[in-house]
Amino acid sequence: MKPVISDSILYIGADDHDIDLFENQYPVPDGVSYNSYLILDEKVAVMDTVDRRRTETWFDALTKALNGRDPDYLIISHMEPDHAYNIGLLAEKYPQMKLVGNAKTFAMLPRFFDASLTGRAVTVADGDSLPLGRHTLTFYTAPMVHWPEVMVSYESEEKLLFSADAFGRFGALDVDMPWLDEARRYYLNIVGKYGVQVQALLKKAAGLDVKKILPLHGPVLEGDLSPYLEKYDLWSRYVPEEKGVALAYCSIHGNTEKAALLLRDFLAGAGETVEVFDLCRCDMSAAVAAAFRYDRLVLACPTYDGGLFPPMEDFLSHLKSKNFQGRAAALVENGSWAPISAKLMGEKLSAMKDVTVLTDPVTVASAVKPETEAALKALAENLSRR
Repeated sequence: MKPVISDSILYIGADDHDIDLFENQYPVPDGVSYNSYLILDEKVAVMDTVDRRRTETWFDALTKALNGRDPDYLIISHMEPDHAYNIGLLAEKYPQMKLVGNAKTFAMLPRFFDASLTGRAVTVADGDSLPLGRHTLTFYTAPMVHWPEVMVSYESEEKLLFSADAFGRFGALDVDMPWLDEARRYYLNIVGKYGVQVQALLKKAAGLDVKKILPLHGPVLEGDLSPYLEKYDLWSRYVPEEKGVALAYCSIHGNTEKAALLLRDFLAGAGETVEVFDLCRCDMSAAVAAAFRYDRLVLACPTYDGGLFPPMEDFLSHLKSKNFQGRAAALVENGSWAPISAKLMGEKLSAMKDVTVLTDPVTVASAVKPETEAALKALAENLSRR
C-alpha cells in the first residue's frame, strides 16, 4: 500500500517484485520498494529518484503528482544507483531544476552522469537549510550510512525525517509484513559495518522533533517511533537484542548436521531459543542477522582439504566484514583423520572484537557416537548457563 503523507508531501516511489537479489546478493522474496517523495510548496522539491528497473513507473507518478508544475529542486540523499539512476534523465527533462547535495555528492556525480551542472548545483553542508515556502528542509550529513556522501533531510513544518537508507527494510509496500525481521536483515547486511557512524546520526536525530521517518526503502514509520530507534541503537552498538543461540553449521555427508541438530535439541530442552542455519542452503544474510540478534553463536563445521568447509569460511568472512563483535561462541568440529576446523574457526573469531569462545570444542570423529552425544549435551549445559 502506498503511504499517505500529507496534502503537500506525496509518495511517488515504486515497488519491485521482479527483483530476486538486492544488490545482486541478498534474496528479496517479497520484493523491495524504491521510495521517492515530492514536496509541493511555493518551490517544488523532488526527494530522490528510483532504480532503473522502475524508471517509467516513477516518471509517470512524478508527472501526475506535479500536475503541470515543474520541479525547482532535486534533493540527492544518496548516490547509489537504486536511488540515483534517474538523476540524469530528470535533469535533462527539467533544465531549470537545481540539484541539491553536499560536496561529496557533487564529487561523485560526474562518475555516474555526463550532464553539465554548471549553475545548477546547490552545495549544502551539515545544518544548512533550504526554504521551499511553508516547508523548510534542513540537511544533516550521515557519512558511511552507508556511503560517504549520504545525507538526511529534516522538514520542520510537518516534522518529517527523510532518512535515506537508514530505517529501511526489505519488502515491497504492497506486502503486509512486520517491520522488524526484514529491517534487521537489511540493516545488518547493508549498514551493519558502520555502527559508529549510525550512532553519530542517531545523536543528530535526537535533537529533532520527528513525527514520521521516510526512508528510501520500506514503509514510512509513524506513531511511536521509540521501538525503531531502540533497535537502531542496539544494532549500531552491537548489543544483542535477546538471549538465544544462533547455530550455524555446514555438513558434507550429514554427520556434522546430525551433531548440530542434536545440539539444537539439547539447547531447546534446556529452555534456550535456538535458530539453526544450514550454511550450504540458507540465505546467508539471514544467518548473519541471527548471529547479531542473539547473545551466543555456535559454529559446526567439518575439516575440508586441510581447512574449513567453504560455506563456513564464507559465513565467517561475512561476519567479520559486518563488524561482528561482543558475543560468546562455541565450536563443533568434524574430521576423519586430522580435524582442525575448530582451531581455524577459533582463529577467525579471535580476529573479531570481544568474541569469546566459551569452552573446549566438541570433536566429531567422523560419525556421531554415544560419547559425542554426551559431549554435545555437556556443551549445551555450558551454553545454557551463560
